[in-house]
Amino acid sequence: MDKNILITEGLDFHDMEGQIEPLITVDEYSAKMGDDKDIITLTFMVRSEEVANDLVDWFERGYDWVLDASVSEGELEAGKYLVFVEMNRRSVAPARIVELLKDLKTLTNMKLSEWDVQIDNETYDPDEKVLRQVMILNPNLYKADQEKEEELNEMRRVAGIEVKTLHKPDKEIRDFIAKAGL
Repeated sequence: MDKNILITEGLDFHDMEGQIEPLITVDEYSAKMGDDKDIITLTFMVRSEEVANDLVDWFERGYDWVLDASVSEGELEAGKYLVFVEMNRRSVAPARIVELLKDLKTLTNMKLSEWDVQIDNETYDPDEKVLRQVMILNPNLYKADQEKEEELNEMRRVAGIEVKTLHKPDKEIRDFIAKAGL
């Protein structure tokens, strides 16, 4: 074997520039590693399967508090994949989200101020104080919030008003949606 051959693995500075959309969603999808009340799911949209796999590897190797990272089974639309990151639903989550986005600058060349965080279809700046106010960080509060919405939906049904969708698609449904190109 030639000793002059250099084999490099991993990611280099700005390898993912222009490859990740500057929007992450929080709890848009159900957790794979446990109950939604215990786990926060972040979702990133990337522009290729290779980038998605590299990003998953980066999250899993770089953060011991990332419970799981995975790529959607199929394309969401032509050349677009979702990357899911799961972490415990705890008070430190907003700081960890901001940390992830700051660290992504080395791969994407995007500043923290260029990112948006979407929670319940509302968009927020990636600011720890703001996220702490709009995220449910306690598993018991998450469960209570879900129960409250179920009660409100029952009242909506009785009143003949459109009900709020509470079920978030599980992995099988997400896979079906992705394969169907919806």
